[in-house]
Amino acid sequence: MENSKKETMAIELKGITKTFGSVVANNKIDLSVRQGEILALLGENGSGKTTLMNMLSGIYRPDSGSIFINGQAVVINSPEDAIRLGIGMIHQHFKLVEALSAADNIILGSKGKGIFLSKSRAKSIKEISSHFGLEIDTDKKVNQMSVSEKQTVEILKVLYRKADILILDEPTAVLTPQETKKLFEILNKMKKEGCAVIIITHKLGEVMEISDRVTILRKGESVATVKTSETNEQELTELMVGRPVELSIEHPVCDFNENLLEVHHLTVKNEEGLEAIKDISFELNRGEILGVAGVAGSGQKELCEALAGLLPVKKGAILYHNENIVGKSPNEIIKMGISMSFIPEDRLGMGLAASMGMVDNMLLKRYNEGKGPFVSKKEARELAKRLVHKLEIATPNIETPVRRLSGGNVQKVLLGREIESNPNVLITAYAVRGLDINSSFTIYDALNEQKQKGVGILFIGEDLDVMLELCDRIMVLCHGHITGIVDTETTTKEQLGLLMTDAAAKRGAAR
Repeated sequence: MENSKKETMAIELKGITKTFGSVVANNKIDLSVRQGEILALLGENGSGKTTLMNMLSGIYRPDSGSIFINGQAVVINSPEDAIRLGIGMIHQHFKLVEALSAADNIILGSKGKGIFLSKSRAKSIKEISSHFGLEIDTDKKVNQMSVSEKQTVEILKVLYRKADILILDEPTAVLTPQETKKLFEILNKMKKEGCAVIIITHKLGEVMEISDRVTILRKGESVATVKTSETNEQELTELMVGRPVELSIEHPVCDFNENLLEVHHLTVKNEEGLEAIKDISFELNRGEILGVAGVAGSGQKELCEALAGLLPVKKGAILYHNENIVGKSPNEIIKMGISMSFIPEDRLGMGLAASMGMVDNMLLKRYNEGKGPFVSKKEARELAKRLVHKLEIATPNIETPVRRLSGGNVQKVLLGREIESNPNVLITAYAVRGLDINSSFTIYDALNEQKQKGVGILFIGEDLDVMLELCDRIMVLCHGHITGIVDTETTTKEQLGLLMTDAAAKRGAAR
């Protein structure tokens, strides 16, 4: 009975094609997922993964091709059609109403009389939670939840709507190793119940751990589907990129023995007036990559902005060569002779002008250095061309507005511009978030090149495996407190995960 159940195809996509103007996002793609199976979907940025899944979830319609759900040909015109067919998609950015409770979010938009929680609905939610091991306080407001709790609400929401096909887009991007393990336990339980699961992720270790099969897309086409038990990370990478890729991150050892930045008892409030950074102290050395780890919302953003002069400091000092830069604007910091390149989390919102091309975005960095009312574009044009070649930036031309580039190429434009300003301190937040392996390694190489020049790099990241390979030390933040600063040569991923927990934050607050 179990074998026949697993051989039933929950999803079959045949010849799916989708174009946007002259761009072919998906070209005659075939894909299948059995009931009781976890399929990983892999591909470089722009390979068509999200577009394909958006057609299953009703956001887009295919130009041609057929979709079969449980053996029946279907047409999915809207997200409502997808829900009716038992398809639930959990996006990387959760779609929850922050002011409502977990229970209210779960029932919102579902079928049934009324919009409020009733005893029968509460009982149904409790039964689903218990059955799949989804632990959640259904009365808790979403705006008071951790990232993993919000993800649990999203999963409960699709299960409450009786979804038996689940699509997850980068589900572990901001989870601790312990939270990832718990999520995988839930997905395996769903698999045993006969659910079909598709997981989009760039983390090859997780692909090998959780999936039964892997479908690889490259440039909008399906190049292979392989059994996970019969492949390895190296083969998957080569299928994605189309050529061999070296998977080890270099870790050059530098010995400059000089502090660049000293942070003493720093306290910073966020935009809501709440303390996001609470009495933290650390040093950043010349020729060092200091990693900053922590679940989302632990104070990483506020730390970056305070160091760059973008957010006022409530208390404490930031010393650059023993000179305090607290209270100075970004321009004043530059005039002091400090070259602090800041690559923010929101690249288009803060880092680049979306409507401008690469050339004009290069000029933005050096505009204030001009000697007169006119700005020469020659140097900016040469720099843009150099970066396109060095960082393999995919753009129609250097004048194309950056908003038209993929997320990965936007990151390369910003990183390249900041590095070319010859910084002494480089602050980068999530430099490789959502990037494919090839692009990520290009950025790791660029950061190591700066490290060897004596630049001090503050690397805010989320992939602990990468941080352990790339960084020299890692500082862990939790609820605005430093819970530990550790040497990467003597630390494990599991130890970092424990430092990212609430219990560690309480210990940090007590110190």
